[in-house]
Amino acid sequence: MLYIIIGYLLFLLLIYFIQERFIFKPEKLRPDFEFRYDQPFEELFFEVAPGVRINGLHFKVAVPKGIILYFHGNTRSIKGWGKFARDFTRYGYDVQMIDYRGFGKSTGKRSEADLLKDAQFVYDTLLAVHPEDHILVYGRSIGSGFATKLASDNMPRYLLLDAPYYSFARVVKRFLPILPLRWVLRYHLRTDLWIRKVRCHTYIIHGTKDRLIPIRHSERLQQLNPRRITLIRIEGGRHNNLPSFPEYHAFIRDILQE
Repeated sequence: MLYIIIGYLLFLLLIYFIQERFIFKPEKLRPDFEFRYDQPFEELFFEVAPGVRINGLHFKVAVPKGIILYFHGNTRSIKGWGKFARDFTRYGYDVQMIDYRGFGKSTGKRSEADLLKDAQFVYDTLLAVHPEDHILVYGRSIGSGFATKLASDNMPRYLLLDAPYYSFARVVKRFLPILPLRWVLRYHLRTDLWIRKVRCHTYIIHGTKDRLIPIRHSERLQQLNPRRITLIRIEGGRHNNLPSFPEYHAFIRDILQE
């Protein structure tokens, strides 16, 4: 029995230190990598702290109606996510995408607190050149937590969440129910707490067949503030294929043209 307890404790210790390998799946890019897209864009670097540079892409339209600050999912880099800027630029909006620390060309050691500070730093940079009611915050999957925290501390025009989680711990608990997450998990991302403080209207888009983050996460989030949260269900949609549904683009169009 003693060996079992020791083995379990060692397992928890291992999970504590290597959990980022399971949570984040970054694609790293060479510093001299050149981005190529079929629409106008500018590559930017945000110097958020000594030794920490956050890489971003600013997709541009001629006369923007506003700007989308886009927080992507936990895989790849803005190299791959950049193609989704078209979903917003086609309706006359600029798009600012950033890579998290350790993704793409972005540098710096990750922690939940630091990732949230990075998001606020980029938001403040946008505020220096855009009226706040021209800024919309979009969070996809793991990025939905960062987007919600940002919206709770500021006042963008809208918050848009794509396949969000009620809390990150609930996602992990589905797959690892034996872990004492309170003590082991270093990323809690309490969307459920932050969304209560969001003062702008929130739009949630979620597929009904999402097996990674089931739609019940979004249903519970919507119940926390039904007057300010609109839940849009994509029938048959899974976690990674919502842009393949015409309904997704119709809802984005309707939201942006309000």
